[in-house]
Amino acid sequence: MVSSYFSYDKGKAVQALRYHFINRKEIKILLVIVNVFAILSAVLFAMKLVKPFPFLISSMLWFILMILFWYLLPLAIYKKTPSFKDRFRAVLGDKYFMIENERGSREWEWKSFSSWIETPLFFHLYFNPRSFFLIPKSAFEGDSVHEARKIIAARIKK
Repeated sequence: MVSSYFSYDKGKAVQALRYHFINRKEIKILLVIVNVFAILSAVLFAMKLVKPFPFLISSMLWFILMILFWYLLPLAIYKKTPSFKDRFRAVLGDKYFMIENERGSREWEWKSFSSWIETPLFFHLYFNPRSFFLIPKSAFEGDSVHEARKIIAARIKK
């Protein structure tokens, strides 16, 4: 069993939300399509096969999507979610994951989680593709982060 106290740092939480959005399959596909379109229009523009307008449109679309997925969407989610401002205690037990703050606590059996990913700063515990919980690695001191990783990996399949 591993227990830790944590609160969210805005910059780190926003970065974790970026990882979440960029790892979504539909967003990856959309970004690939937009990048291929932008590269194709740049090549055709350089070869003087298209006018500047299609190149300008593809560039603007690329910039808008990058701004949306990299800045606006994570910031909007961070501002809209009040739990990012709370202080929590997380308990990673053998049979359950428990989270509590001053307003109460909630406990889930490990089978409630469908998957998890580890990013440089967080563990992302997914209930489903759209619902997840972030646990900062900085909440664990010393070897506790390795113990937490072992517990999560043993209880939730990637």
